[in-house]
Amino acid sequence: MNATPISPRLAGHMLRSVIALSVAVLGLACLERGDEDGALHEAAAADTAVYLTPYGPPTRPFSPAVRVGNVIFLSGQIGTDASASGGVVPGGIEAETRQTLDNIKQVLTDIGSSMDQVVKCTVMMADMKEWDRMNAVYVTYFKQGRLPARSALGANGLALGARVEIECIASA
Repeated sequence: MNATPISPRLAGHMLRSVIALSVAVLGLACLERGDEDGALHEAAAADTAVYLTPYGPPTRPFSPAVRVGNVIFLSGQIGTDASASGGVVPGGIEAETRQTLDNIKQVLTDIGSSMDQVVKCTVMMADMKEWDRMNAVYVTYFKQGRLPARSALGANGLALGARVEIECIASA
């Protein structure tokens, strides 16, 4: 059997069609499970990016996570929780780091991933003198020998007066 080559333009069109169909099927599966306003809402954009909004439409001008192929980009998280009254949890850098990483873990879980899939983190700190105390908590969220690649920097003026913000990249 002889195969007829196809043009790159046609191949691109076919790939976009497959992606659109996959997203539509996934959306129908969510509706069949009764998730129309719950667990995982996805919308395809730019043919390859899938904006993951596990908590419904974002209330801030960013998505919690975006999947492009097999890569998941998480927005930065700070140490807020439902009982923090809109601010960061009390208790200093250790408590904020713990809550920040719990928030990251929750987003990953809600989109079907895990901390084991994290390959890169960027840590932004209000005071680099708290580096060692932040690290003591940070390492407890990853398996020994499987620490993600990481960058860290001092930052002035993190959201809500946070001491630490962490963003991650994970594999899907």
